[in-house]
Amino acid sequence: MRVPMKVDYGVRALVDLAQQGSVRPIRTNEIAKRQHIPEPYLDQVLTNLNKFGFIRSRRGPRGGHLLAREASDITLSDVVAALEGRTPPLDCILNADDCVLSGSCTQRDIWSGVEDAIQSVLTATTISELANPQVPVTVIR
Repeated sequence: MRVPMKVDYGVRALVDLAQQGSVRPIRTNEIAKRQHIPEPYLDQVLTNLNKFGFIRSRRGPRGGHLLAREASDITLSDVVAALEGRTPPLDCILNADDCVLSGSCTQRDIWSGVEDAIQSVLTATTISELANPQVPVTVIR
């Protein structure tokens, strides 16, 4: 699995906001600087995170971004689904009819298991866990 840049930047921005707390809105340029993300691209990602209800954004001199939900209520699975949609390793995993070989394919079950394992880890991991390095992230093996 390759993590799209949009998802990487979105997760980093959410972790940054979680680490900063909800005392005041955090400006885009502050997040961009701390996370080494190009500000124009981060603007687009933050707009999407706002659209999907992960953050609240405010314009103006006292503007910025805050988490709209508790960091412990935002899973990596939620973020990936919002920013990228579901992208399994092979198209036939979502719809076996897409492939003429699916009835006799020996690979489909393996790749489906890989997809299930990835989704399991993403669903079990929250922004809060990533924002708090003292709490070990649980990885299912």
